Amino acid sequence: MNVGSKIRTVADELVPLAQRMRYMRLFRVAICFTAVAFAGYAPDFVRATPLQLGKGVAVYLVLSFAAEGAWRLMARRGLYLFGAMLIMDGVFLAWMAYLTGGASSALLNLILLHLVAVTLMASYKTGLKLAMWHSLLLLVVYYSQEARMAVPGISDPLPLAANSFHRLVGFIGVYWVVALATATFSAINERELRRRRFDLEALAKMAAALEKVSEARDVASILLGNLIDTFGFGRGIVLAKLGNDVSVLAAHGDGVLKGSSLLTADPVLLEAWQGRRTLLVSSFDPESNPSLANLLPNGRNVVVVPLTAEGGSVGAVVLEHGTGLGGRIERRVVSTVERFCSHAALALRNASLVDQLRDMAATDGLTSVANRRTFEAALEVELARAARSGSSLSLVLIDIDHFKMLNDTHGHQAGDEVLRAVARAIKDQSRAFDTAARYGGEEFAVVMPGCDVADAERSAERFRHAVGRLDGIARVTVSAGVATFPVHAADAESLVQMADGALYESKGAGRNRTTVAHPTLAEGADKLLSDLEPTGSPASDGPASAEGTAQIGQSGVSGGDGQLPTDAAREESSGPEGPGIRDEGPDPRAAGEADGDNGGMPHSGESPAGQSGTRPGDTEQGGTRRGDTGQGGMGGGWQ
Repeated sequence: MNVGSKIRTVADELVPLAQRMRYMRLFRVAICFTAVAFAGYAPDFVRATPLQLGKGVAVYLVLSFAAEGAWRLMARRGLYLFGAMLIMDGVFLAWMAYLTGGASSALLNLILLHLVAVTLMASYKTGLKLAMWHSLLLLVVYYSQEARMAVPGISDPLPLAANSFHRLVGFIGVYWVVALATATFSAINERELRRRRFDLEALAKMAAALEKVSEARDVASILLGNLIDTFGFGRGIVLAKLGNDVSVLAAHGDGVLKGSSLLTADPVLLEAWQGRRTLLVSSFDPESNPSLANLLPNGRNVVVVPLTAEGGSVGAVVLEHGTGLGGRIERRVVSTVERFCSHAALALRNASLVDQLRDMAATDGLTSVANRRTFEAALEVELARAARSGSSLSLVLIDIDHFKMLNDTHGHQAGDEVLRAVARAIKDQSRAFDTAARYGGEEFAVVMPGCDVADAERSAERFRHAVGRLDGIARVTVSAGVATFPVHAADAESLVQMADGALYESKGAGRNRTTVAHPTLAEGADKLLSDLEPTGSPASDGPASAEGTAQIGQSGVSGGDGQLPTDAAREESSGPEGPGIRDEGPDPRAAGEADGDNGGMPHSGESPAGQSGTRPGDTEQGGTRRGDTGQGGMGGGWQ
């Protein structure tokens, strides 16, 4: 049995059968009391002695209680037993009418009360069946009285009046009028109760479904699906409010525009949000409400319900309930739809909060790009996908040149602005499915699925040039290292190590350049890591600092005095590609040899990769891999 069938089955039983049985028990006791009271008040109209009448009433009550007890033991067949007890009620009332005058008995009114009570407590169908049973028993009573049938222990029946049959027919006619009227009102009331019960069951089902989802689109789909199924709307859309714009979360129906692009909120939506009330719209004017007219073409008799939660608007539901102009919608439907929407609005608000928490957990708070955790997860996923499909995957590591000097010169707030600007530039130059992340400190990483070595190198150059064109208080350049799976590495750790080695080579070659990994970089990177450990005392840092300052002057990023260049100096140093974009400069070691020194690079010997024996990069405070601390054995070394 599906869910809809279960709901209808539960809705059919508006009042529990046990409660109906209890009410009918009280009604039967009231009938017996009335019959005994009538016999005591008008004994001349009763053909039985008080003792005989008392025995009959006692037998009836015993049978009633016995039947109720049997019903408790056979719950599955209780409905049949309930019907049998109604038949017994009819027999008892007919017997009482026979004893008190037949068609002229005053106790016939008890039959009317019994009919009304059963019709209201059972159903209109049961009431009509009971009316037929009572009519048949009244005719039996009349013809028994006419035939003067003798009952053992009971005196002869009272003689019939001349117009007894007409009086009986008249009573039966009035009886059926009452039966039909009661059944009609009972059917209307029963239908309304079933509708409300069904609506509540549907609302409970939707609430249970909403508890299992946390995405806004899933919430919107559940809401719209339940509204369509429960109330029979032809078309509908669920909109999310994004400032003064809206986007479609869910749509249903023919001709409904199903898109995710942002649309301007129409005056109808603004009015619904401001007033926080449901609006009934006959049709949408394309000039005054272009967005809704486009989303719901030729919409007629539309209900616009705002979605509000925690004092704010989160969206709206637009439903079409008819195709003809002037169609009416029940107030019950509108109020119930509003109740559905209020539950869904809270779920949408919760989904929005979950999205915000998820974004905060996956995004770097300063730069708004992916954080280190997200980068590592994305790299593993993309590597597994590339391995399965046999495609390439490239990793680009990017480091801001002389970032510590920028912080020391212009302050950490300026450094934060530079980090945000560089992150935006890298993000803007990345593809939609690339993962741009802050790797640590002033270092960024870009995971690029489907990129071979040549494409990754061009992308890295694009990142470098985009950063070089940034406007700010100081010129900013970056160095980049590129490694590609499976050319340079077969796993995530090796890929990062190769890209890291290529980045170090860009630093060692003068910065503001891109280097592609090659097999010797892994060996060179290991040696650079071992040589990074400081061996001298702080007193021995003077020459290193002087040589580092000279190197900074040769790099073209800062002046010969170790300070960042001014705007005028930036304009003078701009290359042919515009401000902030420079051609790769000469090898600093070659410039040092021409001046008779070691190129401004304090090193103890050449590595196998042709690099300085001292690692060309300082370690950042706080555990990041690269930075410009200017402290310890590295002094004023590579920035």
